[in-house]
Amino acid sequence: MSRPSDPFAAPDEPTRRREARQRSVELLYEAEMKSCELADVLAEQVADLDPFALELATGVAARRAELTERLAGLLAEGWTPQRLGVCDRLIMLQGLLELERGDAPAAVVLNEAIELAHRLGATDRSGALTNGVLAAALDSR
Repeated sequence: MSRPSDPFAAPDEPTRRREARQRSVELLYEAEMKSCELADVLAEQVADLDPFALELATGVAARRAELTERLAGLLAEGWTPQRLGVCDRLIMLQGLLELERGDAPAAVVLNEAIELAHRLGATDRSGALTNGVLAAALDSR
């Protein structure tokens, strides 16, 4: 679905959620790069955040240890979450959170995570890796 011709019109719901997913990863990335808490990054924001971006970012931050442990169990032997690129890891953690929440169809969650990995991932194979890990998460449910 394309955006309306009015550049100031609000985006449609799928576009808004796509942008919120990316903003969530950006916020988590900023916190990691600054070695600070997500709350510190959120306190520095000058514009209001999309509620969905805020839910995702705070959800990943609150359950980071649990989600990272789950991610570790989904990676191939010899791989650890720490070995992944930062954005790749954050995208996968967010994807795992969204799959557990169940408020979006699994196919949408996977597609959105893969697209994010293509845009923000560490390598040209980030999308494929994200697809494999999140598909394995679906199979293990």
